[in-house]
Amino acid sequence: MSVIIYPAYFNTYYSRREGRRVPKNLAFEPKLETLIHALNSLGYKFDVEKEKRYPKCWWKEKGRIIVHTEEPKNEVIKKIARKVKNL
Repeated sequence: MSVIIYPAYFNTYYSRREGRRVPKNLAFEPKLETLIHALNSLGYKFDVEKEKRYPKCWWKEKGRIIVHTEEPKNEVIKKIARKVKNL
């Protein structure tokens, strides 16, 4: 099973309606490289698609990550956010 992660899920400037999926205290200004570093340190296997865009904001940020895991998507997202906050 795989889950798709977009940088917009972590954007501190987005509201929940705009696509942020983490609480404000775990949000940050996301970059694809930061998410890749966090996923590497967490030990996940993943693929990066730099040309893809978040459908809600297709004109803004580029990139998405496909994480190969059996865990629920929200759990993976929160683990990434916590890891980035600790880096």
